[in-house]
Amino acid sequence: MKLLQSFLVFLVFGAFGAGMANAQARIALVVGNSVYQSVPSLDNPSNDARLIASTLEAQGFDVTLLIDSDLATLKRGVSQFGRALRSAGPDATGLFYYAGHGVQSFGKNYLVPTDAALTDAADLDLVSIDAGSVLRQMRSARNQTNIVILDACRNNPFQNIPEFDDPGLAEMKAPVGTFLSYATAPGGVALDGLDGNSPYSKALAREISVPGLKIEETFKNVRVAVRKETGGRQTPWDTSSLTGEFMFKAAAPVDPEELAERQLWESVQATRDPVQIMLFLRAYPQSQFGDDARKLLDQVMEAELSGTSSTAQQQAAAPAPSGPSEREQTLYDQAQVAATIEGYQNYLREFPQGMFAEFARTEIAALQAKEAKAAAAAAAAAAQPAEQQTAAVQDPATGAPNNVLNGLPSEVSFLKPLEFGDPAIIGKTLAEIIKSSPIFPPVEGLPESFWKTKTCSNCHQWERANLCEQAQTYLAADTSRALNKEHPFGGTLKRNLMVWAKGGCR
Repeated sequence: MKLLQSFLVFLVFGAFGAGMANAQARIALVVGNSVYQSVPSLDNPSNDARLIASTLEAQGFDVTLLIDSDLATLKRGVSQFGRALRSAGPDATGLFYYAGHGVQSFGKNYLVPTDAALTDAADLDLVSIDAGSVLRQMRSARNQTNIVILDACRNNPFQNIPEFDDPGLAEMKAPVGTFLSYATAPGGVALDGLDGNSPYSKALAREISVPGLKIEETFKNVRVAVRKETGGRQTPWDTSSLTGEFMFKAAAPVDPEELAERQLWESVQATRDPVQIMLFLRAYPQSQFGDDARKLLDQVMEAELSGTSSTAQQQAAAPAPSGPSEREQTLYDQAQVAATIEGYQNYLREFPQGMFAEFARTEIAALQAKEAKAAAAAAAAAAQPAEQQTAAVQDPATGAPNNVLNGLPSEVSFLKPLEFGDPAIIGKTLAEIIKSSPIFPPVEGLPESFWKTKTCSNCHQWERANLCEQAQTYLAADTSRALNKEHPFGGTLKRNLMVWAKGGCR
């Protein structure tokens, strides 16, 4: 049986040595010794090893698991583990985990195999594994990251030998590029656990599975959890000489739209500008920050109405703002309303390092991806028979019929009454509309006292010239998103502006 176990170890690590050329390889040797022949057995190390092995496999480690290993099997396993690391390359990560009996002698730590029989302390290095030999094997690989985890600080198995009167394990020096963790502080004794696993292995398996944690944070969380579960009787210990960062589980990828939304909200929140808050809520009506934005808007507007925080008072009491200039803010607002690549590029041309530059680049990347998808859809549609294609105006972003762009008037002028749109704007000129009060709240749920008696000029410093500049943003390739957004005049004013801009803003 032992011969078969040793042979299997050789086969497994032989496969590693032949095939591990992957620069991002993760290789682990996990050992759990519970059933001993000549010293007291332990309840949980084999369970702990299985738990850690399965957890590591879930994080991309190629794991060799050894349960109840004798000296020959353990030595061969460590040797082949080192060989596999050396074959894997300098960017590989090596991890060694041991649960079972461990003792210290003359400042060295020894891992006790299941067939260890000892009557004289002088024979310790002949019947057990020097933990330093594991470090030497890992260091010989010259790889970037090595992790050694010793859950071997349980009761002394050689109580009848006087020389072993030092409890726990001795502190070891971690070679460069090594993270070394003990289940408890040097000289301390770890608890074996009463429910199938030790407190340390349970906490370790849980924290390894948490995404986005650096290794130092992982083991700090383990330490906090173990101290809590053991009432302070056990404090895990670690020492590090790592020179790079390592995570067991990478953080979840950030959605570009969510990132853009978060960055925009943080910038808007800092301004406490009611106009910017309303624009944010209009751009993201279902935002996860919607409740916070509405609460902040209520606070700011209440302060404005009560006169306790007027613009004049703020300017008199506060230093010059460190936010964007009026020009940058205007370009950014226009880009956000239009939601087009051209609009964001216009902003970046003037303000490549501006306050909203990162947001603009993120939006451009998202819109470019959408256009690529649209191009593929358009190509597929073009391949259809002519009788299956429609004559409707196509949405450039999706290739689908865009009813928003159909049925528009052929001409709109600044001083000519509008003939298209909501009944509230038909018969009025653009010049009249921009000086009139909105018919719907700019943000859903906004109290009437905040908008009913206001005019568009309260939110936009509209004159014919800058109104034309904004209207031109609707002529960009992707207009569906901007034109479909709700507006205080029923959502059709922007479509009239688009036609107006197309005709030269006459």
